[in-house]
Amino acid sequence: MIGRITQLFPAWALLFSVIAMVQPTLFVGLKTQIVPLLTIIMLAMGVSLTPSDFVNVAKHKIAIGVGVLLQFSVMPIVALLISLAMGFDSELTVGMVLVGSVAGGTSSNVMAYLAKGNVALSISMTAISTLLGVVLTPFLVELYVGQSVDVPVGAMLISLVKIVLLPVGLGVVINVVARKHIEKISSILPLISMAAIVIVISIVVALNVGNLKTLGPMIAIAVILHNSIGLFAGYFCCRLCGFNEMISRTVAFEVGLQNSGLAAALAMKFFTPVAAVPGTIFSVWHNISGSLLAGYWAKKGDVNDSVKTIKP
Repeated sequence: MIGRITQLFPAWALLFSVIAMVQPTLFVGLKTQIVPLLTIIMLAMGVSLTPSDFVNVAKHKIAIGVGVLLQFSVMPIVALLISLAMGFDSELTVGMVLVGSVAGGTSSNVMAYLAKGNVALSISMTAISTLLGVVLTPFLVELYVGQSVDVPVGAMLISLVKIVLLPVGLGVVINVVARKHIEKISSILPLISMAAIVIVISIVVALNVGNLKTLGPMIAIAVILHNSIGLFAGYFCCRLCGFNEMISRTVAFEVGLQNSGLAAALAMKFFTPVAAVPGTIFSVWHNISGSLLAGYWAKKGDVNDSVKTIKP
């Protein structure tokens, strides 16, 4: 039952977004809860991880290296290029670059599972990119938009330590010392994370009702392009490197599916509500595109193909 509810995440996000558009007063007052909600999501992620997930880096170092490189190079650069091509102002450009500069989202783990990818590799990549993103995200934003917008790198770094690093680390510790208890509630953790991100999306939508009506279609096009290029680059770069189908599918999801909820929260905290719109739309869209692609690959099969396999 819980699994079915969480699988309908895109539908819940769309439903609550519509409610927030029609009745924004229901969510506007909750804007101070965005960071606490995101902290809950990161804690839930940490609780789902074990030290072995980080040890697995040694087993998949080449694949993780390729994925992380694409994650923090292709995604922010493509976000900036799309913003420039579409003539976005500084606020929207910051929002797009933020989406491109954050780590991969936890939904990539689910999509990798559905698409018959390497779930252990996906979890390891998410964990590593999340930790690296604490340092890389603020510096990438400064690098690409710092000339046009004042980017508080130091404050963002401290905030990411509080929002991401500490909750994830605490979650891992809790999982280690209370493993038996965590196993009893593990099935509801995805539901808690989903509920939290849906509320975050609703809050951002409520704060941007006017902007979404005028800018929504253009930002949606930008987000779809950004997400599609990320999925395409992750998959085909791995194929060109000689990785097999299973690894390539896994890296594609890790590169293309971003922690856009974090991007929206950072935009709200350090920039403007408008800058949070790309992250909000991305949160909904990448789950739709990821689900569609995972379903296609699951039906296609062919995870063991004849392409030369590089030891991951």
